[in-house]
Amino acid sequence: MRYITLLLLAVALSATTAAANGTREVMLSQTSFSASDAHWRADAARAEIQPACDIDPGVSRKGRDGSLRIQCRERAQYGGWVRIVEGVEAGSWYRFDAYYLARDVAHERQNVTPRLSWCGADDERVGPPEYVYHAEDAGGGWRHVWAEAPAPEGASGVRLELYFGWSPGGTVWWDDVSLAEIPEPAPRLVKVATIHYRPQYRHPNGSASTEENLREFREWIERAAQEKPDLICLPEGITMVDTPLTYVQAAEPIPGPTSRMLGELAKKYHCYIEACYNERDGHAVYNTAILLDRNGKLVGKYRKLYIPWTEIDGGETPGQDVPVFDTDFGKVGMMICWDVQYVEPAELMALKGAEVIVVPIWGGDRTLIKARAIENHVFLVTSGYDVPSWIIDPTGETLAEAWKEDAGEESGGVAVAEIDLNRRYVDPWDGNLRALFIKQHREDLR
Repeated sequence: MRYITLLLLAVALSATTAAANGTREVMLSQTSFSASDAHWRADAARAEIQPACDIDPGVSRKGRDGSLRIQCRERAQYGGWVRIVEGVEAGSWYRFDAYYLARDVAHERQNVTPRLSWCGADDERVGPPEYVYHAEDAGGGWRHVWAEAPAPEGASGVRLELYFGWSPGGTVWWDDVSLAEIPEPAPRLVKVATIHYRPQYRHPNGSASTEENLREFREWIERAAQEKPDLICLPEGITMVDTPLTYVQAAEPIPGPTSRMLGELAKKYHCYIEACYNERDGHAVYNTAILLDRNGKLVGKYRKLYIPWTEIDGGETPGQDVPVFDTDFGKVGMMICWDVQYVEPAELMALKGAEVIVVPIWGGDRTLIKARAIENHVFLVTSGYDVPSWIIDPTGETLAEAWKEDAGEESGGVAVAEIDLNRRYVDPWDGNLRALFIKQHREDLR
């Protein structure tokens, strides 16, 4: 009786733990592999491109028994290990986790491609595969990969595909593979406000000073703050637009007086603020965007990578880095104006995990602005003078816009939208577009 009581208690504790972790049912949890395991089989689209697949008893993540090994000897080889898990329910959500160790693989993101292929009756594929693109270091050279996805209509099972290839001389080991049913993830809602305002609209002869510009932008921040946003975005060059100042004359250190003033507003309204103005660092002057957190602290800064000839002749220096910043709602990148003419800034930010890219911009090609959102499958927010201030979703759809071409007394405005960073944008044919962009990106061509 005591044994039964302890057993029931253990089951209850296990269920409680699973519920606390958001897991409903563990459908597979495999931490050791041996040659006698009949569930896994080698797979490739054609026999002649099948990489070598075997069980390696000498390699495992935590010293347990064996792992699934894939060795690629020539470039054409691509394939790996597959296992079908039955009992999937259409419409239910599932989480897949696995760990891999790679040796002599130059482009892991491109060459190591785990997938979930949903299947129905007779194990026929149902819908496009789900590429697993989330990855993080797990210590000892191992990488942890995972995905959360719903089973499509008609699915009753899923093929776990641990693929590797197109990397001659490379080897990948797979270990600790699991699949569990989970609750549908809750929306991750972020309210964004972007300002469309140019100081000369109030003062046809131009603002007299940086101080006057900042006073007016402060008023617009306070207007935007009434919407209680998580993020407020400002346009390019706020300390010098329509003043007599040159790039160099308007430049100041960061942190400095402008970042401190904006930091006070960020703290007062408990929101993130993006701003863009000229930065002085030693002999260099940069066109810089900054991000301040809800406490008014500087999260980080981005220095414009691509500067037009006017800025070159004005004595500015181009930036050298493409940072992505962690916030309490997600990952944010920033690029500035002329950067939208080139694919690299937005592309590299998206590959680093940016979910929202903010673009302070003077003016530019509106088609290219939207293209950067579409091709990288990110939300993109502009704050401009000669172009609209937009909030754009990953399909290029404009969610909100502030834009007045006339220069009247009240020209300007605030665009506000609530975006869901957990929303999946799925093409009926290609599947999860964000996952495809990450996994099929040809970094080898760089």
